[in-house]
Amino acid sequence: MDYSLIRSKRKTAAIYVRDGGVEVRAPLKMPRADIDRFVASKEKWITDKLTAVRIRTESRESFSLTYGDSVIYRGKECTIAARDGNRIGFEATAFYMPPDLTPDQIRYACVQIYRILAKRDLTAKTLSFAGLMNLKPSAIKINSAKSRWGSCSAKSSINFSWRLIMADDDVIDYVVVHELAHLSELNHSARFWSIVGSVLPDYAQRKARLRDLQERLSNENWDD
Repeated sequence: MDYSLIRSKRKTAAIYVRDGGVEVRAPLKMPRADIDRFVASKEKWITDKLTAVRIRTESRESFSLTYGDSVIYRGKECTIAARDGNRIGFEATAFYMPPDLTPDQIRYACVQIYRILAKRDLTAKTLSFAGLMNLKPSAIKINSAKSRWGSCSAKSSINFSWRLIMADDDVIDYVVVHELAHLSELNHSARFWSIVGSVLPDYAQRKARLRDLQERLSNENWDD
């Protein structure tokens, strides 16, 4: 099996499947024959990972939206609907936009609607929990982060990915409380988790459910 090799001052070998390829990181003095045997022993795991990556890539490349399709907002499926005029927005359970848009334009319109909803809803939730927790963020911002749902800066600014607005309310609340707790503790110490738990005793279950949304998004192309 072909693989790229990176040697470093590490004690053990490890395999990473990235961008459809296999990367092996090994100790500086580990014999190549031992590395080959190590890779061979993990062949099924590597093959399964490569297959999963290929399927995910194909799914993302074929991702397309049109009128009548549904997108998720706060954990609920909402229909993409055409409406005469040039405006986009959200009403009841529908993302509405002008008719005759191309699939790429529809996706772009959905992202803009998501951003509007994220700014409104996540700001409201953050201010509500901030009052409950007796905390005061310096700012609440929406960004395009793909790998982080939220973050808290050293200057007490709370930042959320617009993609978070796809999660259901219980999960959104967890991320909001998590980031607010960083205003008191800029780490993940026992005290930090105590703060989160004092507001959301079931935070562990809520946190686990973020993986469901992450899995869904890994198969959809929402690049903006």
